[in-house]
Amino acid sequence: MKRLVTLVSIVVFGSAVAAYQAPAQAPAPTPTAAQLEVVKLKDNLFVITSSTPGDAATFSGGNVSVFITDGGVTLVDTKLAAWGPALLEKVKSITPKPVTTIVNTHTHGDHTGNDDKFGKVEIIAHENTKANMAKMPAFAGDKAQFLPSKTFTTTWTQGKGNDQIELRYFGRGHTNGDAWVVFPALRVVHSGDIFARKGLLFMDGSNGGSGVEVPDTLAKAAEALTGIEAIITGHSTVMTVADLREFAEFNREFVNSIRDAKRAGRTVDEVEAAWTLPEKYKGYDPARTRLRGNIELIFKELK
Repeated sequence: MKRLVTLVSIVVFGSAVAAYQAPAQAPAPTPTAAQLEVVKLKDNLFVITSSTPGDAATFSGGNVSVFITDGGVTLVDTKLAAWGPALLEKVKSITPKPVTTIVNTHTHGDHTGNDDKFGKVEIIAHENTKANMAKMPAFAGDKAQFLPSKTFTTTWTQGKGNDQIELRYFGRGHTNGDAWVVFPALRVVHSGDIFARKGLLFMDGSNGGSGVEVPDTLAKAAEALTGIEAIITGHSTVMTVADLREFAEFNREFVNSIRDAKRAGRTVDEVEAAWTLPEKYKGYDPARTRLRGNIELIFKELK
């Protein structure tokens, strides 16, 4: 998905100058539905999975929930734009019913990339997410028609009985508009990237995310999501509320360690160099590419 191409060599011999241009690399192959896996959680709830972010050739974006109701299909998130045709094909392989609703858990393009591929459907998101999406080039000009048509602040309920969906907002974290999508009858929630995987969270300050607030946000979610049996994470496997509680504590310990380091007068460089994944969280992704940005954001918030 990130390809670049040209190499020019110039060889000089005496007065003769010869130029050689290597042939361009072949363009990246078009993503296919065969590269996407479907996991059945319930008779009317499926997950079209993510892929390994480190593998740029197959990274499709966030997990997509496919919730089948009497009136049609609700999708939670829509992956990267390049994966639109593959996503459409995969949804059709699950159900012939039309997509009527899209819920965006947050603003990032690997979760909103194909909001425009399903026609004029109802799109729902937190009000802050709509504001963040409105700043994205992908939703500029005539594409603004695919911005969320409905928004919420703390809670939203749609449908009844087995078809009911509840949207909850517990506070800032990954962004300032992270929606938790609850399927009450199924005892399942889709968390988006505020709980993407077990590992360092991307705290996106440019979209209102908060390092200082994220531990409380996660703890509030774990406390409020009573009766939930499964959490569809943003990019990893299905987890539990117990996993969420552990993740909240991991983030609290991380933020506290940064706070203590700042109080001790250490610099961002020093904190970044010294930080290691605690042994008790062995198996978590240290995601050091996110580390410095998180430290900088927490330092900034603690001023």
